Amino acid sequence: MTATVTVDIVAFALQGDQLQVLLVQRKFEPFAGRWALPGGFVLQDEGLDEAAHRELLEETGVQGYLEQLYSFGRPGRDPRGQVVTIAYLALLDHVPTPTADTDAADSRWFPVKSRPELGFDHQEIIDYAVERLRNKFEYTAASFSLLPARFMLSDLQRAYEAVLERPLDKRNFRKKMLSLDILVATGALQQRGISRPGELYEFSAEKFATLRSKGLAF
Repeated sequence: MTATVTVDIVAFALQGDQLQVLLVQRKFEPFAGRWALPGGFVLQDEGLDEAAHRELLEETGVQGYLEQLYSFGRPGRDPRGQVVTIAYLALLDHVPTPTADTDAADSRWFPVKSRPELGFDHQEIIDYAVERLRNKFEYTAASFSLLPARFMLSDLQRAYEAVLERPLDKRNFRKKMLSLDILVATGALQQRGISRPGELYEFSAEKFATLRSKGLAF
């Protein structure tokens, strides 16, 4: 039996102090009415990346940078036969309002920690994506992909705590991030609540590249 190929997209965004994942409600069988990752079959003469962008846009109306995550091909993962899926990871710096279309009856964001029961093996795919994201936070600049261009250090700490699912000491976190010399102070302040205004920073891709070229740990 020849396997067919699909793409599935794990799109993450931060809302408050929670990591959110974008899901669609399936309109057709298999798993009609159940929630799942946005995705679908790769068309003839269509590349994997092209298919992933198309499916994400068609089913949710959302666009963003995608990177291949992993391939899943366990027998029985899809009741329609032997189907191999290429999973993609998307990190969004805001929480766009999704719009369901094509074979999706609905599309919305769910907290990763309280997501509904999913079709196929999509629970496994999301768990794998979360673990990969945690690892990426340790050695890449992935955390900044979940933040706007300008952010406070408290925003950055919330991103780490949401992904790692554990509290971090504020003083030690600020000290470590500032010591890496990959942040640029903008001189601007942002008021949030009744606390005093916080300083806004920007991530410097150039400084991060220099850090990595010297073999220094992130």
